[in-house]
Amino acid sequence: MFVVESLGRTSSPSFFYSHLFQNIANEICLVDVVADKLKGEMMDLQHGLAFTRHCIVKADTGLDYSITAGSKICVITAGARQREGESRLSLVQRNVEIFKGIVPKLVQYSPDTTILVVSNPVLFIFGVYIASVDVLTYVTWKLSGLPKERVFGSGTNLDSARFRFLLSEKLKIAPSSCHGWIIGEHGDSSVHHILYALVAVWSGVNVAGVTLSNVKPDIGGKTDDEHWEQEIHKKVVESAYEIIKLKGYTSWAIGLSVAKIVQAVMSNSRNVFALSTNVKGFHGIKDDVYLSVPVVLGANGLTHVVKQNLNEFEVQKLHESSNALLEVQRSLTI
Repeated sequence: MFVVESLGRTSSPSFFYSHLFQNIANEICLVDVVADKLKGEMMDLQHGLAFTRHCIVKADTGLDYSITAGSKICVITAGARQREGESRLSLVQRNVEIFKGIVPKLVQYSPDTTILVVSNPVLFIFGVYIASVDVLTYVTWKLSGLPKERVFGSGTNLDSARFRFLLSEKLKIAPSSCHGWIIGEHGDSSVHHILYALVAVWSGVNVAGVTLSNVKPDIGGKTDDEHWEQEIHKKVVESAYEIIKLKGYTSWAIGLSVAKIVQAVMSNSRNVFALSTNVKGFHGIKDDVYLSVPVVLGANGLTHVVKQNLNEFEVQKLHESSNALLEVQRSLTI
């Protein structure tokens, strides 16, 4: 069984659709404080079960978390938006308080669970936009008391998928045959800050083992006459805003991404994902900070981090993200 805590208007429907048609689990538990929406989503899913493999769908308003007992994985999508006149630090702390009411209860009834954090309310702090999914994943780890390998965020997994898709269009091959990663902070917060905090690992982009930087040494750099950075990296950052402008919100891609992550845990697939995890000890980072890097994911969470051979610029940008997030973490009361 797995739990979804809080039903957002964006990714939840597509996530459930993906789950049911990929036969990921035999039981889903929905938890939300909005009772009417919760009941409606549960009924809608239940009425479609005749067209899928057998799956139990149940729900609760969050007053009694015993319904979640024995969950293999818990997916948290809850998060507060900024109120008019509210300070940014107040918004962060308010989200921390929400998580205080969720995380300990999930762990109480499912002490062996893994937790995936998808929540990503926009935070503008200390003059820059911060990817809150990374901050909230750190908060979840601290509140849960679970080993760090069993608490992770959706991070830049979708950003990496967008990166590969745009690469595939330029190279005219399938996205699955393009290998490239976006690391650092998740990229749906701000073009101005995240363009630099969301790190495209150009040094590792390859097709069939052929590294593009060996063929074109200036790829992604300032002297790149084909403008790969402008055409691809910048579009990775801006694509979410374009979708939101056109349809009001993002849904299908993030839903598919989350479903694939959950499937990896449920099936012990040991696939590699770009997830937000504790990066202390990697690439010279010395603090408990959550950033996205490639990781191997299995039944018990993260089995290990894939240590990429980053160039000096990529390491520098990773450290800048680490320092920004650390400053936010130190301002919190957990």
